[in-house]
Amino acid sequence: MPNTKAAKKFMRVTAKKTALNRTKKKAFRDAVKKVLDLVKAEKFDEAKKAFVVAQKTLDKAAKKGVIKKNAAARKKSRLSKKLKASSKKNK
Repeated sequence: MPNTKAAKKFMRVTAKKTALNRTKKKAFRDAVKKVLDLVKAEKFDEAKKAFVVAQKTLDKAAKKGVIKKNAAARKKSRLSKKLKASSKKNK
């Protein structure tokens, strides 16, 4: 339990930041999952559009500090590899 006024404020700020980070994390996780589901369903045109959205949300999360820049780059790279490999395989 916080003893000082500053410690109480820090708890409030931390709770607020945690909530915001949680929503941003959920947004990029949902975007990535949508791309993977569309790739599995072999809907490649929709998957490419969803991939653009996923890239955007990952970049925003990295910019805001929710995830690190390299983590976002790694996730985008792996997603694009899966998208390319599966679309080539089914041609």
